Amino acid sequence: MRALVIFAHPTEESFSAALHQTIVTTLQKRNWEVDDCDLYKEEFSPILTPHERRIYLDETANIELVHPYVERLRAAEALILVFPVWIFGFPAILKGFFDRVCLPGVAFHIDNGKLSSGLTQIKKLAAVTTYGGTRLRAILAGDPPRCVVKRAVRFYCRPSKMRYLALYNMNRANDRQRKQFLNRVQIEMEVF
Repeated sequence: MRALVIFAHPTEESFSAALHQTIVTTLQKRNWEVDDCDLYKEEFSPILTPHERRIYLDETANIELVHPYVERLRAAEALILVFPVWIFGFPAILKGFFDRVCLPGVAFHIDNGKLSSGLTQIKKLAAVTTYGGTRLRAILAGDPPRCVVKRAVRFYCRPSKMRYLALYNMNRANDRQRKQFLNRVQIEMEVF
């Protein structure tokens, strides 16, 4: 199995980095081929330029500026997103990845105004994240990251297996709670 792990956190000492490392290590121990995409280390530019917006529907031209990332997505059989939730949203770098790489002709196709999935080779989809606030606060805010992953990204892939793993109330989590969540993520990746 070939997994694309997309990591979106700027610091190596973060809990998100520990989650990321746990995922990569666990999948590698299972002999998965892991394409580890650390958006910050790779200095991915999240900015959708005016030119990119103008060529957005041109399926040949729109890929040109992000071709390496498109190829990595197309090669993946599993997609795992690792990110913190900030202000009830994705880090800008991950949102920019979606804006710039999940393009018409890549993540989806448009035929006479009708959308169809474009990444159907991806059979497994997971998101591993942390929220500073409680689950109730996320629900009251509409939980945008969960909705995007479970609706839009899921639509792109049509995976047979989907997991959304979240540690809520991270701002108050103690060592035991963080360790329990790390263990949960490892167990999930052992059977993913």
